[in-house]
Amino acid sequence: MKIVQLSPYFYPHLGGVESHVLELSKHLQKRGHEILVITTQLEGTESRSVVEGVTVKRIEPVSIRFSTPIVPDVRHILRDMYYDILHSHLPPPLMTFFGLWGIRNRDIPSVLTYHCDLEIPHPFGPLMVNLYQRTLGTYSVSKADKIITTTSTYGATSRAVWYRDAEIIPNAVDPERFHPRNSGKKIRERHDIDPDHKVVMYVGRLVYHKGLEFLVRSAKYLDDDTKYLIVGTGDFKPELERIVKDEELEDKVIFAGRVSNEDLPYYYGATDVFVLPSVSRLEAFGIVTLEAMASEVPVVVSDIPGVREVITEGRNGLVAEPMNPQDIAGKIRLILENPDVAKRMGKKGRERVLDNFTWEIVAENIEKVYEELLGDKLI
Repeated sequence: MKIVQLSPYFYPHLGGVESHVLELSKHLQKRGHEILVITTQLEGTESRSVVEGVTVKRIEPVSIRFSTPIVPDVRHILRDMYYDILHSHLPPPLMTFFGLWGIRNRDIPSVLTYHCDLEIPHPFGPLMVNLYQRTLGTYSVSKADKIITTTSTYGATSRAVWYRDAEIIPNAVDPERFHPRNSGKKIRERHDIDPDHKVVMYVGRLVYHKGLEFLVRSAKYLDDDTKYLIVGTGDFKPELERIVKDEELEDKVIFAGRVSNEDLPYYYGATDVFVLPSVSRLEAFGIVTLEAMASEVPVVVSDIPGVREVITEGRNGLVAEPMNPQDIAGKIRLILENPDVAKRMGKKGRERVLDNFTWEIVAENIEKVYEELLGDKLI
């Protein structure tokens, strides 16, 4: 099959959707398919390139508003190309709309992976989201031949897709890359963390909807030998640094910044507990949770739709009340003070990844969706 993956952003832009599209494309190619990723051309990127073996075509946007690229030329490009399947990824939203508009008169099946709901951090954000959902959003969801959501709880609670019969196909991780054999010794040395100290880690963008202010504040409820390692960059970092200073947590919270793809697995090797404290529907799954579980690191995640579905409470992780630093600290403490429980959770977490969340499993299930839509065309 010739498959177009339509993604608003793509590597080197970092995020969960970007990671998903790259890994899915690589594994579909391994299964014998021809993949083209169409995405937004950002400053410093070429109009055509190859990323980890995947061909990428980048289209210059008219503008970018509220992190949403406006790329109407997608319509003309998709109208004039030959391919078997169009697979769009949302959000941000407008790329999907332009893509489906571009194939509206062509006999080309379309798949839409609905990664999460929209939120705009602006006083008029809810109004803008509501207007979009009633117009372009409704068009995009209704015109896609098949909708994919990554968890059943998120799809069932999203007004945008709950009227569609969605296929539930989760995100995935490479369990050979994220593996318990990865030693974290050099990471602890890099950040001057004593071998006897416990490490609580977060990985991801430093943005408002990740609930990081509540994670950072939870540090004051734990012993001084527990260090918080915050991996990532983002606009919310100055606010987090202010909280750390006000709460006198400078000796407990370490901002690691952006780390390389090569080093990231070793950060999990340095970790005793991983925490995903997200508070918003912009977080619908949490690929980083899978990375921690594959590394046999016990996890604490927010009790919100989608995110909580990745783990089995008490078996391979714990669920914490969102926006509650004391509850987050309590769940972390429970794991740190019970090494046998932590070890068991870590092993059960990796088992769950191997059974449900590998790219081989996920790529095969998405391939089946394509085959079902193409039907007799494959013969």
